This record gives sequence, C-alpha cells and structure tokens, in this order.
Amino acid sequence: MAELIASPATIEAAGDPPKLIEEYAGRASTGEERVSVARMRSPAGWSEPGQRPDFDEYTVVLRGALRVEGEDGAMNVGAGQGVLVPAGEWVRYSTPDGAEYVAVCLPAFSPETVHRDPGT
Repeated sequence: MAELIASPATIEAAGDPPKLIEEYAGRASTGEERVSVARMRSPAGWSEPGQRPDFDEYTVVLRGALRVEGEDGAMNVGAGQGVLVPAGEWVRYSTPDGAEYVAVCLPAFSPETVHRDPGT
C-alpha cells in the first residue's frame, strides 16, 4: 500500500547564507539508504563548498536558477530544467539570485559520503 509522507525533516545545510532543506525520503527523515529526495529553498547569494560525492545527484529547478560548477566548466540550470552530477565528479552549487529545487541522490545523501573540499 502507498505510504503518505506527511511532512519532511528539516536538515541543516552547508553554505552561506543558510538555505532550507526539507527531506521527504532519505537517511535523516526515514532511514532510507537507497535514495534521498529533498526540496531546497535557497536564498540569493547562497553558495556551498565544493564536493566530490559518492552518489549520483539529480536536480530539477522549480524556480530561479542553480549555478553548477564542475571541473570542466559551469552552467546555470533554470526553472523547468534539470541536471545530473554523476558520483565521483567534483561539483560546487550556488544560487546567485535564489532558487527552489528538488534534489534526488542515489544512494541517499550522507555527510560521510559527500566529501566536501578540505578546510570547509
């Protein structure tokens, strides 16, 4: 039978200024290790440290734009667009003008497997 997820867990985010992470499925909210699904609401000027995660991350932008920097360049992902960052790729996210987006990580996001840049 289908299972209602009545409300998400609020997760502390890396980066500055703070963004809101609402996890609907994943290690923090449900104990699910196979996948995490979270809605992000990120203010203008937010950025986080670079990272080289052990998970694939699919992101769909609902409003605004997400800046995605990689070793081979950078792109802006706008509302109605999506991006895949494969596991093992270096990436840094930011929202110069603010954004709302949904991120899906396979396997689920974990602070131990995100591998943020040293000194951050």
